[in-house]
Amino acid sequence: MRITNGMLINNMVYNLNQNLKTLEKLQYQQATGKKIRVPSEDPIGASKSLKFNTDISKLEQYKRNTEDAMSWMNDTETALGEINEVLKRAYELTVDAANGTKDGEDLIKIKDEIDQLKDHLIQLANTTFSGRHLFSGFNTDKPLLSEDGTYNIAINSDEVFTYNIGISEKIEVNITGVDVFGVEGSSYDADSANIGDKPELIKIFEDLSTALENNDTNGIQEFIGKIQSSQSHILSVRSKVGAKMNRLELTEKKLNLNINNVKELLSYNEDVDITEVIMDISMAENVYVSSLMVGAKVIQPSLVQFLS
Repeated sequence: MRITNGMLINNMVYNLNQNLKTLEKLQYQQATGKKIRVPSEDPIGASKSLKFNTDISKLEQYKRNTEDAMSWMNDTETALGEINEVLKRAYELTVDAANGTKDGEDLIKIKDEIDQLKDHLIQLANTTFSGRHLFSGFNTDKPLLSEDGTYNIAINSDEVFTYNIGISEKIEVNITGVDVFGVEGSSYDADSANIGDKPELIKIFEDLSTALENNDTNGIQEFIGKIQSSQSHILSVRSKVGAKMNRLELTEKKLNLNINNVKELLSYNEDVDITEVIMDISMAENVYVSSLMVGAKVIQPSLVQFLS
């Protein structure tokens, strides 16, 4: 087979282009820190990167759900804490009123404060989180109680929201108003309430106010036990909320760990060793320059011969 000058030149130009492509690829890796520019360069690596990125997106969504659930539970805990403070103050006032040393004017002053505490309970029942009412079950756009302290909506205890916080892992985040405030006649054991029903907790404050207004010492004494019972109930609800918050904290830590682990795998699959790339670029530049020098010797006499 006869080797012509044209074949030598074409072969030399092809090799120059290959060396230039290698250099350009290494320069891209140095600039971006990534091994893969297009999937065709490494189909298996590109497939792994796609899976890792998908896993990270899912884990980050679970983390956002966990954080949102934690914020909801934090606001719920805060509201329950305030309810407990209201009950604590009501207990102190009731004990003070029941000792038999207060005259009618003093009892009226205590009554006025009890009425204010009742109004504050109504406000707490209508607490919102991001524009959603915490204790209104599925009717988050509506307040739980009306201004007169009756239920503004029909609600039952199974109206709970669940957040996906992991693969096949969910958590219920809301506590319904009927579970917190109860229903008159059923105390705190009711499963549902209808519009217009009176919450047990509000009823206690209203009846206590009436007893104070009427200077009913025996009646006032009875409310000490009722308020203590209400405090125990709220404490039980807070315990449930606290247990869920502990679980969410553990879940968030686990998700952060999982996200970091997958990101490390993604980095190992995609990222280049910059030191190694710099060394490769230096070698590739030397190869390219050498090929240019060799090419100059090949092309120059060939062109002279061609022109002559």
